[in-house]
Amino acid sequence: MKATEEIFFVESHEIDVRLDLLLARRFAQSRSSIQRLIEKGLVLVNGRQLKKRDKLDEGDEVEVGFPLPETTDLVAENIPLDILFEDSYLIVLNKPAGLVVHPGAGNWTGTLVQGLLYHCQNLPQTESLRPGIVHRLDKDTSGVMVAAKTEETHAGLVEAFSKREVEKQYIAIVHGNPGQKLIQAPIGRDPKNRQKMAVVKGGKEAETRIETLVVQEAYSLVRAYPKTGRTHQIRVHLKHLGFPVVHDALYGKASETGRQLLHAEKLTFTHPITKERLSFSAPLPDDFFIS
Repeated sequence: MKATEEIFFVESHEIDVRLDLLLARRFAQSRSSIQRLIEKGLVLVNGRQLKKRDKLDEGDEVEVGFPLPETTDLVAENIPLDILFEDSYLIVLNKPAGLVVHPGAGNWTGTLVQGLLYHCQNLPQTESLRPGIVHRLDKDTSGVMVAAKTEETHAGLVEAFSKREVEKQYIAIVHGNPGQKLIQAPIGRDPKNRQKMAVVKGGKEAETRIETLVVQEAYSLVRAYPKTGRTHQIRVHLKHLGFPVVHDALYGKASETGRQLLHAEKLTFTHPITKERLSFSAPLPDDFFIS
């Protein structure tokens, strides 16, 4: 039985890479785990099964099925948390880069959710694999996140995000100098690569304000204020303008390595229970530089 199914199209820089290595890079998994999927017939290329050593052509459609783990019961794990604030209703964290927020294909353990379960003991079971989660940051994006500790708090925070009453502030290092921009461009699934999002006709409304802080040679330090909360919104909008985030493996330059230099710097919202307006900031992590 498949838990998730991912489909993508092979890009030009992937045509000389063997199938198992290509998938391991795409999904950040070990080659041995990818090889098991291939052996079980869970990887199809243009509807056909191939061998792990086979190389693909540009534009080939690849379908990967990730099986369910033996159990989907969440188990608490003692994962260190950088806590910025906590009360009986919610917890605010500084998420490090590299930490996945909630379980999913290829990441059933070692996520922020398991760490929250260990620390908080009880979380509102609003979703089986995402207790307490009201928003998320990409795995390689660091910074401020808030999670709910009660059902009432969860409902209040979800409503606040939905009504765009939460102020979000990010900081990034990008290629080039975008200047001061208000980007209003709809975002949807990239028709050429389902792993990506893109600015597309008929996509969901998306708005980001960009403010350039420092320009140094070929790079700029920018602050981003996303009004909406679409998947990969800041990264997609900056890519669309021609100023991708440095080290962004998905939307940036293929030759770059390292984690994308994007950080959720500040989060401001009204406490759902006390009604106090709160604001939290996370300092830039040590790896936030160009190398």
